[in-house]
Amino acid sequence: MDNVWVAEAFGFSAILFNIVGYRSNNMRSYLILSGGAMLCLSAHFFMLDAMAAGIGCGLAAIRNAVTLAVRGTWVLVLFISLSIGFFIYEWVILQHGYIILLAYTSSFIFTAGSILFTDVALMRRWFIFAESIGLVYALAVGSIFGSVFNTVNLCSIAIKMWQQRQHK
Repeated sequence: MDNVWVAEAFGFSAILFNIVGYRSNNMRSYLILSGGAMLCLSAHFFMLDAMAAGIGCGLAAIRNAVTLAVRGTWVLVLFISLSIGFFIYEWVILQHGYIILLAYTSSFIFTAGSILFTDVALMRRWFIFAESIGLVYALAVGSIFGSVFNTVNLCSIAIKMWQQRQHK
């Protein structure tokens, strides 16, 4: 029981990082804040035995750190390959259920978006889709703050997109 509260505390911390990150107009700031959120969320999901999301978020934190210094196709290929490798391991060796498809699909979108996109507005449009998939996964595995995390992120992205439209 105590472990669940510690896990949810990590989830709450991730929310705080990401609220600030998604409101950033600078891709570098977004990657730093999002990386902190992903570290917290990775710990959160591993503590809830939701391995697919723990791996995806852990890789996201590492990916964000790498893309602060280097961008390119090889970085995308590396992180997509790592995600595919972990997916195959979970699917074939550990025989985890279909639900992991949601976590890995969301992870693939975030990976491609964080590496390929330099336009924050375009990134936000794709990340709405990925956050929605993440929300379904978090609800399915019973993650309270994972669900709140995705919901807050969806609202934060939508509000920022609305504000940008008002300034045009």
